[in-house]
Amino acid sequence: MVRRARPAPDLDPWAEPRGFLQRMGLGVSLSLGTGLAAVGFTGFLAISAMLPGAEPAWGDPVGTDPTELMSADAEGRPVDHPDARIDDPLGQNPLYATGELGEVTCSPPTLDQEDPRSVEVFVHAIADCLDTAWAAYFDEAGLPFSSPNRIYWHDEGHSPCGPFPSGGTAAFYCQANQGLYLGVKDIVAASASSEEPEAYTFLLSHEYGHHVQGQSRMLAEFHALRANADDETADELTRRNELQANCLGGVFVGSAEESLGYQERERENILDDVVRRSDHAGTGTHGSTENGRLWTAHGLDRMDPAACNTWEAREELVR
Repeated sequence: MVRRARPAPDLDPWAEPRGFLQRMGLGVSLSLGTGLAAVGFTGFLAISAMLPGAEPAWGDPVGTDPTELMSADAEGRPVDHPDARIDDPLGQNPLYATGELGEVTCSPPTLDQEDPRSVEVFVHAIADCLDTAWAAYFDEAGLPFSSPNRIYWHDEGHSPCGPFPSGGTAAFYCQANQGLYLGVKDIVAASASSEEPEAYTFLLSHEYGHHVQGQSRMLAEFHALRANADDETADELTRRNELQANCLGGVFVGSAEESLGYQERERENILDDVVRRSDHAGTGTHGSTENGRLWTAHGLDRMDPAACNTWEAREELVR
């Protein structure tokens, strides 16, 4: 359930592999994972290079406010102005003009990370809440929206973006069928069997952030730009994409944290988890630990997609 706050300044059928669960529809639609690939217990590995059409996974310089570093349009209006055009779906998206996500009410069941069924029920409940929150937001923005497909796997399978698990992937988003893919047991292993539900809530919220990008045409523009870019530019575009998903995930969690019972400790757990999933080995696709933390915290605090415009941020904030 969503209570809107103040208004403000863009398949082929495939076989279901053995042991894999699929539902369709709002709360019946399956979707989980968008761009994260887990490596061992420590982090996620980008998989966009391996799976065409798949999105890869996901501090805060003192005194830096990312929204102060975004450019104005040709007529001098800030990019979050209501009159901003969709000519630039990355920098001037209508989502930036709609205001805060609004209070989100979620009541997921208790999580037992050692019970795959409990994990599955928990993430379905969070996904239902994400569906409701973002559908209402897109409606207010005057944009079409459809919930993603949730595909939760227990054994090996195949998606339009390739086989899973692949390269240690625990979760990923496949734009080809708007599918959020999640390994029910794999995400627990990738999170060091964490008992903290906020770790799984944010992982899913990040992945859902890629679906938000897709529904608002950001992903299509991102893929078009990256297809014609050199390696260095492609990596920067990927970082901007992933850091925005961090921020959008933070927007949802910040809007729902009261009903979820999350306080400062849970926030720190989320930020610590983001740090573990940031670039540590020179991969250059998910952002530094400092910037991963910065954009996530910004989303948690602002609860407004306009605060997540990584595409107009200065380069040092998306390294």
